[in-house]
Amino acid sequence: MRLKVLIADDEPLAREGLKLLMRGEPRVDSICEARNGREAVTAIREQQPNLVLLDVQMPRLDGFAVVEAIGADRMP
Repeated sequence: MRLKVLIADDEPLAREGLKLLMRGEPRVDSICEARNGREAVTAIREQQPNLVLLDVQMPRLDGFAVVEAIGADRMP
């Protein structure tokens, strides 16, 4: 199975580090990014990733609020 990964973090260096790790994984097909919780919700709905690496401490809409917005049963 090829994976579509979403990295959601408000810190650019954290996103970059996770991208480097994910690029080394042969099963990862694509990587998309979200800079905040609102972008994460949109990306999850539109991109339908298989795996979400979600920062729980983001301004305004944190990771827990993202899960709540999507619905825990619908989270990848």
